[in-house]
Formats: sequence, structure tokens, C-alpha cells
Amino acid sequence: LSRIGDELYLEPTEKGLSLRAVNSSRSAFASFLFAPLFFQLYEPGGPTPDTECFRCKVHMKSFLGVFRSLPSLEKSVGKCLILLKPRTNRLVLQLHCKYGVTKTHNLAFQECERLQAVFDTQRCSSRLCAPARVLADAVVHFPPTLAEVTLGTGPGGKISLRNYVEDEAEPSKTMVTELWLAEDEFQSVTVSSGSYITFCLKEFRGLLTFAEASNLLLTIHFDEPGRPVVFTLDDPVLEVHLVLATLSDLESSSPLPATNGASRLPTPADDFADDLESYMVALETSGCEGASGGPPSPTFPLCNLRAAQSDPEEQEVEEDEDGAVPGTPPHKKFRSLFFGSVLTLGSPIPAPTQEVLAEDSDGEC
Repeated sequence: LSRIGDELYLEPTEKGLSLRAVNSSRSAFASFLFAPLFFQLYEPGGPTPDTECFRCKVHMKSFLGVFRSLPSLEKSVGKCLILLKPRTNRLVLQLHCKYGVTKTHNLAFQECERLQAVFDTQRCSSRLCAPARVLADAVVHFPPTLAEVTLGTGPGGKISLRNYVEDEAEPSKTMVTELWLAEDEFQSVTVSSGSYITFCLKEFRGLLTFAEASNLLLTIHFDEPGRPVVFTLDDPVLEVHLVLATLSDLESSSPLPATNGASRLPTPADDFADDLESYMVALETSGCEGASGGPPSPTFPLCNLRAAQSDPEEQEVEEDEDGAVPGTPPHKKFRSLFFGSVLTLGSPIPAPTQEVLAEDSDGEC
């Protein structure tokens, strides 16, 4: 989780303790759900009729500082007590060590709304399942500085991993690394030949490290380019989800159909692909899961609000200015539809604001 975000979101529920993180660009989301059986004692402290489920977030570095030097902790610490104190805004971590020594850490936290990505693995058309060791041995051939990798399918159920190369790169000056994995190296393969997706390698490496150390099977759910890819780890006491944005198909000009997502979010009309904040779910202000039987909260994509509030003449001027720079390479179109702003019914829609850092130099003096 520390490889994804700078803040750790904690939410104790009846299903277990949920730890989540999201990166600053809202293009990567990870969730770890520890079942009650994972703990020796688990008391979620459920909501009362007058209160909602408690949620909070702490700085990732502060939380990691408690568990610094894991090899020594495993030898000296017998158990760890995690206690949330909403009244004092403190997350208490107690390490019960040998010889009766107890180390107590009080971390300040901030109450927050629920952080949840919107995705549905059942709607994905392609599915791969393999031991984490197989994929870890494959990505080790890529340099640590590689940002994106392309996963593709070939005839006979073969799976390829290839470093992503931009179209503008010169072939004579570009090194391409590509590996092919046979179908029998996977537990199950359900894909269509010729499909491919491109996603960030950094977060994927982090998940592989955890999955390989835990000896868990990794399942990859994906659709077409531009749809989110979902990596899952399943264990009787642990459920892990990693959702990554994928690079949209530059050759496709048609809008992507809404085939994945618990709430159907409209695709932006223009390809402001780098502005992932425009159509991603940041927070959900609804109450506890299952606490209300009403209809789901409506979604309000930020990009639609901006388009509705902008003047048509201003849009034409902006389009003319964008096209006035010849030879400008296109931006990477990482498109993610697994986030959208989910608000409670009746809540006011926040008006997006944008600070003007430089005035128009073409205006009159």
C-alpha cells in the first residue's frame, strides 16, 4: 500500500478490517480486507442508530514507522493491539514484547469519507489465473525504471509481456523486451486472441512481491484498452484488490461501452486522458454498507460539470489554440472508469474551481 499512496485509509466493518490506499492521480487503488478470523480477537465496534461506520486515515509514513525493522519485531513482539479512539482522534498501536515490555504508539488520524473504487470483475471478458511466482519471474527481465508494460494475448492461449513503447519513439534507438508465457503455466486462461492492455508496472511489482511471499494465486481481470484492470488475491482470511488504469487505444475514436463498473459512468466526450481526476471516484459519503435499502447514490462526473459550465465559444477558442502547435506529440491516454464521485442523495454538487496562474497574453494591454 505504501507504494501506491501517502495515506492509509482504515475502516473496521463486520466483514473485517479494511486497509485502502489510492495514488495522487487516482489511477491506482488497492484494498486489503482482513477477515475476523485473521485476528485472535476482533471487535469492529459497529455503528449505533445515531452514528455511521467509523472511517479514518493516517499518514502512511507514520504507520510504517511503528513496524520498522520487521525481522527484529518478529523475534521480540508477541502480539499487536490496534485500537481506534474516535473521541481523542488517536489510533493506538501497542506492541507486546517479551519480558513484559509494552510499546505504545499514538498516531493522530483524520476522519474521512469512504474510499471505494467502482468495478465489477464479473463483467470483464478476459481472466488469467497463475501463481505469483510465474509473473514475478517474468517481470524481473524488465528494468526497474520501466514505467508501463503491455500484457497481450496470442494464438493458442499464449500470454505476452512487453515493455510499452510510444509511437513517436524511433525504432532504431528503442530496446524492446518481450516474453511469451505458454498456456500451461497458468491455472486458467479465459481470453480472446489479440486483446491487450497497458498499465503501470510499479504498483504491479508491489503486488507481486506480496503475493509471492504469501504464496497466493494471482488473478487478472481485464477488458479492452482504456478499461481498468483488476488484480485479485483470494485467501480464507484475506481479500486483496488492486485496480489500475489502462492506456486507452489511440486508434479507436469510438467511445468505450460501459461494460465494467458497479455504477455506469459516461465516457468523457474529449480525450483529456491525463486528467484522471475528471472522471474518478474520490470519496463516497453514503453510510454503512447495508444500512439503508434505498436506491444507489447518483454519480456526477466532474468532466460533465465542467463541460456544462463552459461557454461554447470559449471551447472553440481552446480547441483552436490546442491545434495551433504543430508537431506536438499526443499525451498518453490513461483512461480509468473505476472511479466516479458518488454523493448522498440531496447533497449539493461541489462546483469545480481552477485557479488561473497566468493571464491570457493575447489580450489587449
